Amino acid sequence: MQALIGTGVALVTPFKKDFSVDTEALTKITNYVIEGGVEYLVILGTTAESATLSTDEKALVIATIVEANNGRVPMVLGVGGNNTAEVVHELKTKDLSKFTAILSVSPYYNKPTQEGIYQHFKAVAEASPIPIILYNVPGRTASNMLPSTVIRLANDFKNIVGIKEAAGDIVQAMKLIQAKPDGFLVISGDDMITLPMVLAGGAGVISVIGEGFPKEFSEMVRLGLNKKVADAYKIHYKLAESIDMIFEQGNPAGIKEVFKHIGLSENTVRLPLVQVDENLSQRLSDFIKKLV
Repeated sequence: MQALIGTGVALVTPFKKDFSVDTEALTKITNYVIEGGVEYLVILGTTAESATLSTDEKALVIATIVEANNGRVPMVLGVGGNNTAEVVHELKTKDLSKFTAILSVSPYYNKPTQEGIYQHFKAVAEASPIPIILYNVPGRTASNMLPSTVIRLANDFKNIVGIKEAAGDIVQAMKLIQAKPDGFLVISGDDMITLPMVLAGGAGVISVIGEGFPKEFSEMVRLGLNKKVADAYKIHYKLAESIDMIFEQGNPAGIKEVFKHIGLSENTVRLPLVQVDENLSQRLSDFIKKLV
């Protein structure tokens, strides 16, 4: 899984003002992040507002990104949910031939035990024809996938190749890095602690801010992977303010506001999400002007 070391970006789904999928803007964003130096793309994750996309819209998003990418960088597809049987069915019936791996979130809302999480991903692993990256994001799922459960899965299923760890807990991340089997990727899911995780032995990041500022953020991660600590932290502190801002009023409202200011897409989000307020919009605009 060397292809998934570095910076992956969780692509948004841009919408027109009438809330339809904006394929032209999605093509522009895909080109923008690839030309900015990211190592891979993540399609239909949380940042894509996948919870509000229809089946046809999801197919349109995939087709648009596949065409725009044109084989330039690896792609990871979000395939997850809280109905295990439905996830298994999707994995068995969907064409995954274009993808390097799937990203599969720990079941949300049901609040399973650690054994329930293990059994869910056991079923996913047995159904998936391609490698799996687990996704732990307790702030959204209401349950924390503990390091012991992750390591158990990593040891039991060879096609479970990594985890996007987004608990926001550097100690938990370090426990994963310490106990993981060789080759298993511990990937940051929190932009603000990406560099500390990389320096501790992490494999990189699946990022939101890296979508807005791909050149700077992906360079920071590469410097971190090469243990060029001072140079990496210089970029980290240059971007830190923007990381706080894009999550201040929800994701992807913040990053879509960045795209509006740099001229790549509208800032439209679908309910129950709403656009950021004028104050945050102005602060993001000021930051962008200062950065460039």
